[in-house]
Amino acid sequence: MADEVLCTVDDGVATITLNRPDKRNAINTPLLEGLRGCFNDLEERRDVRVVVVRGAGRAFCSGMDLNELSRKQSAEVDPETGVTAMLQRIEQSRHPTIAMVHGAAFAGGCELALHCDLRLAADIARFAMPLARLGLIVPFPLGRKIVEVVGPAYAREILLTGRPVDARRAYEIGMVHQVVPAHELEAATYALARSMAGNALLSLAGIKATILRATSLREKIEHADLDAMTTRARKSADALEGVRAMLEKRTPVFRGE
Repeated sequence: MADEVLCTVDDGVATITLNRPDKRNAINTPLLEGLRGCFNDLEERRDVRVVVVRGAGRAFCSGMDLNELSRKQSAEVDPETGVTAMLQRIEQSRHPTIAMVHGAAFAGGCELALHCDLRLAADIARFAMPLARLGLIVPFPLGRKIVEVVGPAYAREILLTGRPVDARRAYEIGMVHQVVPAHELEAATYALARSMAGNALLSLAGIKATILRATSLREKIEHADLDAMTTRARKSADALEGVRAMLEKRTPVFRGE
Protein backbone atom coordinates (compact mmCIF):
# COMPACT_ATOMS: atom_id res chain seq x y z
CA MET A 1 0.00 0.00 0.00
CA ALA A 2 1.29 3.45 -0.86
CA ASP A 3 2.89 5.56 1.86
CA GLU A 4 0.56 8.34 0.69
CA VAL A 5 -2.32 6.58 2.48
CA LEU A 6 -2.27 4.99 5.93
CA CYS A 7 -4.87 2.61 7.33
CA THR A 8 -5.46 1.35 10.87
CA VAL A 9 -8.31 -0.53 12.57
CA ASP A 10 -9.24 -0.18 16.22
CA ASP A 11 -12.36 -1.45 17.97
CA GLY A 12 -14.44 -1.73 14.81
CA VAL A 13 -13.40 1.64 13.42
CA ALA A 14 -11.01 1.85 10.45
CA THR A 15 -9.08 5.09 9.95
CA ILE A 16 -7.83 6.01 6.49
CA THR A 17 -5.39 8.91 6.54
CA LEU A 18 -4.30 10.87 3.48
CA ASN A 19 -0.58 11.21 4.14
CA ARG A 20 0.89 13.94 1.93
CA PRO A 21 0.94 16.74 4.50
CA ASP A 22 3.69 18.69 2.72
CA LYS A 23 1.44 18.78 -0.40
CA ARG A 24 -1.76 19.51 1.55
CA ASN A 25 -2.77 15.92 0.77
CA ALA A 26 -3.20 16.72 -2.92
CA ILE A 27 -4.52 13.77 -4.92
CA ASN A 28 -1.93 12.13 -7.17
CA THR A 29 -1.78 8.66 -8.71
CA PRO A 30 -0.11 6.91 -5.72
CA LEU A 31 -2.66 8.44 -3.33
CA LEU A 32 -5.52 7.24 -5.52
CA GLU A 33 -4.02 3.76 -5.65
CA GLY A 34 -3.57 3.81 -1.88
CA LEU A 35 -7.21 4.79 -1.31
CA ARG A 36 -8.39 2.07 -3.66
CA GLY A 37 -6.25 -0.51 -1.91
CA CYS A 38 -7.51 0.52 1.52
CA PHE A 39 -11.19 0.35 0.62
CA ASN A 40 -10.75 -2.94 -1.21
CA ASP A 41 -8.96 -4.46 1.78
CA LEU A 42 -11.57 -3.21 4.26
CA GLU A 43 -14.62 -4.26 2.27
CA GLU A 44 -14.76 -7.84 3.47
CA ARG A 45 -13.33 -7.39 6.95
CA ARG A 46 -15.91 -8.38 9.54
CA ASP A 47 -14.05 -6.55 12.30
CA VAL A 48 -14.71 -3.21 10.57
CA ARG A 49 -18.03 -1.43 11.05
CA VAL A 50 -17.22 2.22 10.23
CA VAL A 51 -14.51 4.01 8.24
CA VAL A 52 -13.15 7.44 9.16
CA VAL A 53 -11.37 9.39 6.41
CA ARG A 54 -9.01 12.15 7.50
CA GLY A 55 -5.94 14.07 6.36
CA ALA A 56 -2.48 14.47 7.88
CA GLY A 57 -1.10 17.95 8.47
CA ARG A 58 -3.04 21.19 8.17
CA ALA A 59 -5.37 20.33 5.25
CA PHE A 60 -7.96 17.62 4.77
CA CYS A 61 -7.30 17.52 1.01
CA SER A 62 -6.50 20.32 -1.42
CA GLY A 63 -7.81 18.49 -4.51
CA MET A 64 -5.87 17.18 -7.47
CA ASP A 65 -2.10 17.59 -7.53
CA LEU A 66 -1.76 20.51 -9.95
CA ASN A 67 1.75 19.52 -11.02
CA GLU A 68 0.51 16.09 -12.07
CA LEU A 69 -2.63 17.60 -13.62
CA SER A 70 -0.51 20.06 -15.61
CA ARG A 71 1.56 17.20 -17.04
CA LYS A 72 -1.57 15.26 -18.03
CA GLN A 73 -3.66 18.08 -19.49
CA SER A 74 -2.57 17.43 -23.06
CA ALA A 75 -3.14 13.68 -22.79
CA GLU A 76 -6.10 12.02 -24.46
CA VAL A 77 -7.13 10.29 -21.23
CA ASP A 78 -9.15 12.42 -18.81
CA PRO A 79 -6.89 12.91 -15.74
CA GLU A 80 -9.98 13.16 -13.52
CA THR A 81 -11.38 9.74 -14.51
CA GLY A 82 -9.48 7.95 -11.75
CA VAL A 83 -10.65 10.46 -9.16
CA THR A 84 -14.30 10.08 -10.15
CA ALA A 85 -14.09 6.29 -10.08
CA MET A 86 -12.41 6.31 -6.66
CA LEU A 87 -15.00 8.66 -5.16
CA GLN A 88 -17.80 6.46 -6.46
CA ARG A 89 -16.00 3.44 -4.99
CA ILE A 90 -15.98 5.14 -1.59
CA GLU A 91 -19.66 6.01 -1.89
CA GLN A 92 -20.48 2.39 -2.72
CA SER A 93 -18.54 0.95 0.25
CA ARG A 94 -20.74 -1.24 2.41
CA HIS A 95 -19.22 0.36 5.49
CA PRO A 96 -20.58 3.71 6.69
CA THR A 97 -17.96 6.41 6.15
CA ILE A 98 -17.25 9.60 8.07
CA ALA A 99 -15.16 12.47 6.72
CA MET A 100 -13.26 14.23 9.51
CA VAL A 101 -12.54 17.64 7.98
CA HIS A 102 -10.10 19.61 10.09
CA GLY A 103 -8.85 22.04 7.44
CA ALA A 104 -9.20 22.89 3.76
CA ALA A 105 -11.29 20.54 1.61
CA PHE A 106 -10.98 21.95 -1.90
CA ALA A 107 -12.02 20.57 -5.31
CA GLY A 108 -11.43 16.79 -5.21
CA GLY A 109 -10.98 17.09 -1.44
CA CYS A 110 -14.41 18.65 -1.12
CA GLU A 111 -15.82 15.86 -3.27
CA LEU A 112 -14.05 13.27 -1.14
CA ALA A 113 -15.86 14.60 1.91
CA LEU A 114 -19.18 14.74 0.04
CA HIS A 115 -18.87 11.12 -1.06
CA CYS A 116 -18.57 9.99 2.55
CA ASP A 117 -21.85 9.26 4.34
CA LEU A 118 -21.32 11.77 7.15
CA ARG A 119 -19.15 14.86 7.50
CA LEU A 120 -17.87 16.42 10.72
CA ALA A 121 -15.94 19.68 10.42
CA ALA A 122 -13.73 21.80 12.63
CA ASP A 123 -14.90 25.38 12.95
CA ILE A 124 -11.81 26.47 10.99
CA ALA A 125 -12.46 24.11 8.05
CA ARG A 126 -13.25 25.46 4.59
CA PHE A 127 -14.81 23.86 1.53
CA ALA A 128 -14.49 24.98 -2.09
CA MET A 129 -14.94 23.89 -5.69
CA PRO A 130 -12.76 26.44 -7.54
CA LEU A 131 -12.82 24.72 -10.93
CA ALA A 132 -14.17 27.78 -12.76
CA ARG A 133 -11.08 29.63 -11.56
CA LEU A 134 -8.96 26.99 -13.28
CA GLY A 135 -10.89 27.00 -16.54
CA LEU A 136 -12.33 23.55 -15.82
CA ILE A 137 -15.82 22.05 -15.57
CA VAL A 138 -16.82 19.69 -12.79
CA PRO A 139 -17.35 16.15 -14.18
CA PHE A 140 -21.06 15.34 -14.28
CA PRO A 141 -21.06 12.62 -11.58
CA LEU A 142 -19.30 15.00 -9.17
CA GLY A 143 -21.52 17.95 -10.01
CA ARG A 144 -24.52 15.70 -9.46
CA LYS A 145 -23.22 14.79 -5.99
CA ILE A 146 -23.04 18.45 -4.98
CA VAL A 147 -26.61 19.03 -6.17
CA GLU A 148 -27.71 15.92 -4.28
CA VAL A 149 -26.17 17.13 -1.02
CA VAL A 150 -26.90 20.88 -0.99
CA GLY A 151 -29.55 21.33 -3.70
CA PRO A 152 -29.43 23.30 -6.97
CA ALA A 153 -29.40 26.79 -5.45
CA TYR A 154 -26.34 26.31 -3.26
CA ALA A 155 -24.66 24.13 -5.90
CA ARG A 156 -24.84 27.16 -8.21
CA GLU A 157 -23.27 29.37 -5.54
CA ILE A 158 -20.47 26.93 -4.81
CA LEU A 159 -19.62 26.09 -8.42
CA LEU A 160 -20.21 29.39 -10.22
CA THR A 161 -18.36 31.58 -7.70
CA GLY A 162 -15.62 29.13 -6.75
CA ARG A 163 -15.42 30.92 -3.41
CA PRO A 164 -14.62 28.96 -0.23
CA VAL A 165 -17.44 28.16 2.17
CA ASP A 166 -16.56 28.25 5.86
CA ALA A 167 -17.65 25.48 8.22
CA ARG A 168 -20.59 27.36 9.71
CA ARG A 169 -21.96 28.21 6.28
CA ALA A 170 -21.39 24.61 5.18
CA TYR A 171 -23.50 23.46 8.13
CA GLU A 172 -26.26 25.95 7.29
CA ILE A 173 -26.60 24.65 3.74
CA GLY A 174 -26.45 20.98 4.70
CA MET A 175 -22.95 20.33 3.46
CA VAL A 176 -21.75 19.02 6.83
CA HIS A 177 -23.61 17.34 9.67
CA GLN A 178 -21.77 18.79 12.63
CA VAL A 179 -19.30 21.61 13.36
CA VAL A 180 -17.18 21.59 16.51
CA PRO A 181 -14.16 23.53 17.79
CA ALA A 182 -10.98 22.29 16.15
CA HIS A 183 -9.58 20.81 19.36
CA GLU A 184 -12.77 18.74 19.83
CA LEU A 185 -13.07 17.38 16.29
CA GLU A 186 -11.16 14.13 16.75
CA ALA A 187 -13.02 13.21 19.93
CA ALA A 188 -16.39 14.07 18.38
CA THR A 189 -15.64 12.09 15.22
CA TYR A 190 -14.55 8.94 17.01
CA ALA A 191 -17.41 9.16 19.52
CA LEU A 192 -19.80 9.14 16.57
CA ALA A 193 -17.85 6.35 14.84
CA ARG A 194 -17.85 4.15 17.93
CA SER A 195 -21.56 4.77 18.45
CA MET A 196 -22.29 3.69 14.88
CA ALA A 197 -19.92 0.73 15.20
CA GLY A 198 -22.08 -0.54 18.04
CA ASN A 199 -24.97 -1.04 15.66
CA ALA A 200 -25.70 -4.33 13.89
CA LEU A 201 -23.41 -5.03 10.94
CA LEU A 202 -26.21 -6.30 8.71
CA SER A 203 -28.33 -3.27 9.59
CA LEU A 204 -25.58 -0.83 8.69
CA ALA A 205 -24.91 -2.53 5.36
CA GLY A 206 -28.61 -2.83 4.57
CA ILE A 207 -29.36 0.81 5.39
CA LYS A 208 -26.52 1.98 3.16
CA ALA A 209 -27.75 -0.25 0.34
CA THR A 210 -31.29 1.10 0.74
CA ILE A 211 -30.14 4.71 0.51
CA LEU A 212 -27.99 3.99 -2.52
CA ARG A 213 -30.87 2.19 -4.22
CA ALA A 214 -33.19 5.12 -3.49
CA THR A 215 -30.85 7.44 -5.39
CA SER A 216 -29.92 4.96 -8.12
CA LEU A 217 -32.11 6.54 -10.82
CA ARG A 218 -29.54 9.32 -11.09
CA GLU A 219 -27.24 6.81 -12.83
CA LYS A 220 -29.63 6.71 -15.79
CA ILE A 221 -29.24 10.42 -16.60
CA GLU A 222 -27.61 10.89 -19.99
CA HIS A 223 -24.60 13.19 -19.87
CA ALA A 224 -22.44 12.44 -22.92
CA ASP A 225 -22.91 16.01 -24.16
CA LEU A 226 -21.81 17.38 -20.79
CA ASP A 227 -18.80 15.06 -20.80
CA ALA A 228 -17.85 16.52 -24.17
CA MET A 229 -18.06 20.05 -22.73
CA THR A 230 -15.89 18.99 -19.79
CA THR A 231 -13.28 17.49 -22.12
CA ARG A 232 -13.29 20.58 -24.32
CA ALA A 233 -12.73 22.81 -21.30
CA ARG A 234 -9.96 20.57 -19.96
CA LYS A 235 -8.05 20.83 -23.25
CA SER A 236 -8.66 24.55 -23.71
CA ALA A 237 -6.05 27.30 -23.56
CA ASP A 238 -7.95 28.75 -20.60
CA ALA A 239 -7.51 25.53 -18.61
CA LEU A 240 -3.79 25.47 -19.33
CA GLU A 241 -3.62 29.11 -18.25
CA GLY A 242 -5.72 28.52 -15.14
CA VAL A 243 -3.58 25.68 -13.83
CA ARG A 244 -0.35 27.51 -14.73
CA ALA A 245 -1.54 30.66 -12.98
CA MET A 246 -2.46 28.71 -9.84
CA LEU A 247 0.98 27.10 -9.74
CA GLU A 248 2.62 30.50 -10.32
CA LYS A 249 0.34 32.13 -7.69
CA ARG A 250 -1.00 34.83 -10.01
CA THR A 251 -4.35 35.88 -11.44
CA PRO A 252 -5.20 33.95 -14.61
CA VAL A 253 -5.96 35.71 -17.88
CA PHE A 254 -8.87 33.87 -19.52
CA ARG A 255 -9.63 34.46 -23.21
CA GLY A 256 -12.56 32.11 -23.75
CA GLU A 257 -10.63 29.70 -25.91
